[in-house]
Amino acid sequence: MHSLDVSIVIPIYNEVETLPRLVERVREAMTPGWGDGDEAQFELVLVDDGSRDGSRKLLKSLAAQTPWLQVRYLIRNYGQSTALQAGFDAARGRFIVTLDGDLQNDPLDIPMMIQMLRDDEEIDMVSGWRKERQDAELSRKLPSKMANALISKVTKVQLHDYGCALKAYRAQIIHDLRLYGELHRFIPALAAEVGARIVEVPVRHHARSAGVSKYGIDRTIRVILDLLWIRFTMRFLHRPIHAFGGVALFMLFFGLSILGWLGFEKLVLGEDIGGRPLLFLGVLLTLMGTQLLAVGLLGELLIRIYHEPSGRRQYLLRNEREI
Repeated sequence: MHSLDVSIVIPIYNEVETLPRLVERVREAMTPGWGDGDEAQFELVLVDDGSRDGSRKLLKSLAAQTPWLQVRYLIRNYGQSTALQAGFDAARGRFIVTLDGDLQNDPLDIPMMIQMLRDDEEIDMVSGWRKERQDAELSRKLPSKMANALISKVTKVQLHDYGCALKAYRAQIIHDLRLYGELHRFIPALAAEVGARIVEVPVRHHARSAGVSKYGIDRTIRVILDLLWIRFTMRFLHRPIHAFGGVALFMLFFGLSILGWLGFEKLVLGEDIGGRPLLFLGVLLTLMGTQLLAVGLLGELLIRIYHEPSGRRQYLLRNEREI
């Protein structure tokens, strides 16, 4: 049972300059419809991800003055995905909203997104689209568009803006997910994998007024690696033998064919095959194919060990009230 209507989860890392305005903007957006004080039907969950600029001390002061604000303090900087997971674990609302703490996302868009979830029970997630971005020059906008197109193609979840942190969810969808590494960028794809029905809506976007961006060039490499993982899990998580077995059989076929032909030349035709590069290729393909096939079989065993001893199911059931 959910004790509140809305939980707003925001990871915080070195945002001491924006924190007071962030809390005030959330108050302006939420108190007209969800009350204030101890009777408020919403909560703001701020997760301090190991800040070193005084954010932790300020968060403690703000929490003491604000009944609907709860703070989680991580012992070190784990990254945005882990901070979001900590916020999701603490959230008590029927609807969960995420956004960044730099106020480039506008909290005033939250009521509109929550209303969409209330009006249409077919919608499980509303994803923000920064249609008019205010912070990115062409050198950033073009790679962003290319990344969004690539992610949409690989995950089969068509969105214009995967990078927008402003999103609203039904709590059940979020609690069916677990975030590892830096998978926060792919929450829509992960949500779709557990059956979420997603819509995208344009939202307001503001230029950064304080602080600096936390993203660097290494972000591109991490996105590509995470995308490979997402693609693998979406296709092969419950059937790893299909991922490795196809390549293994391909290698075994050609490796054994080469060795069979060389064996025929040696035994029937009497030719010397000891120094031929083709022999090494045949042996290499056969060994690699055997190893990949073994990896696929081990993966199948691990999947069964993961699910069966604890009675964990391979599927999720939709709540009948949502049908």
